[in-house]
Amino acid sequence: MDFIALAISAVKIVGLVFLVIMPMVAYAVWAERRVSALIQDRVGPNRVGFQGLLQPVADGLKFILKEDFTPKNVRTGYYWLAPALTMVPALLTCAVLPFGSQLFGEPMVIANLNAGPLFIFAIASLSVYGIVLAGWASNSKYPFLGGVRSTSQMISYEISLGLSIIPVLMILGDLNLGRMVQDQSVNGWLMLPLWGDRFSLKGLLLLVPVVISFVVFTVSMFAETNRLPFDLPECETELVAGYHTEYSSMKFALFFLGEYAAMIIGSGLAVTLFFGGWSLPFGWLSWDGKADIPWWQGLIHMATFFGKVVVFILFFIWVRWSLPRFRFDQLMRLGWVFFFEIAVINIILTAGIMMLVK
Repeated sequence: MDFIALAISAVKIVGLVFLVIMPMVAYAVWAERRVSALIQDRVGPNRVGFQGLLQPVADGLKFILKEDFTPKNVRTGYYWLAPALTMVPALLTCAVLPFGSQLFGEPMVIANLNAGPLFIFAIASLSVYGIVLAGWASNSKYPFLGGVRSTSQMISYEISLGLSIIPVLMILGDLNLGRMVQDQSVNGWLMLPLWGDRFSLKGLLLLVPVVISFVVFTVSMFAETNRLPFDLPECETELVAGYHTEYSSMKFALFFLGEYAAMIIGSGLAVTLFFGGWSLPFGWLSWDGKADIPWWQGLIHMATFFGKVVVFILFFIWVRWSLPRFRFDQLMRLGWVFFFEIAVINIILTAGIMMLVK
């Protein structure tokens, strides 16, 4: 039985990481280039394959075949380690995300932990070490400044990011991401409390702190993934390319893979916490986890989850090509002076509403 369980886990890991996450990373880059071209009224990639759909394959082959050049003055061991430290945590965090309800009797999650959000925050925070090491090991001023900026930025916004989900945990009363989605499937999404037990005075009142949590969480996620308007660590107009200035070939590609993988996992977490994960709206095909469901329903749930994630990724892309970059002092002020206090007050507000309508 242990061998069977191990084999099933291996199939889930290979299926999710290599057949879902990695292709999504590749085509998120393609979507970014196409959407930015549409926004700026120009032509994006449209030569390699139909509408440029094979462009990610060509780019991947280019990175693999390019000369792996290591500058002479870098600290070689740390210089090689940094890209892996950026990529691996982003992939590890997908282990606890429930990307579906059930398929052939198997829960669609790699590791069904009872502390899913804590695991994600603990592992995701390790990626800052990769960026800091890249800046320091490159032995160059621009990467070093990018690494220092990233340290300040990611540590600052981790606080508001963690505080922003506490109202969600208070409302759902659970730390297991799978059970949190099941609850929303039956009782209504936190951001759409229009059916089940959540369609009540209490649910509608709690919508106020939930919306505040969602705004703080989303903006903090932009900062954590170094996406515009928070891409100060790799600010091209000031720092050439920031912490990956001295990188080329596959090591450079790993940084990009890590950034887009973190964006996909962040989108998946936002969907899970606020938009019901794999569940459909208004309780359609809901599942409370008590009985097995048909395989076709499990496939619909998986498609629903990844459809929501794609919408969130497009939102990330739209924001990047629509807003200007913050100054660094503005970025730090927003995190410490505004979001930290708003997140703390929001926790008190949630507790007050829950006590009021108990």
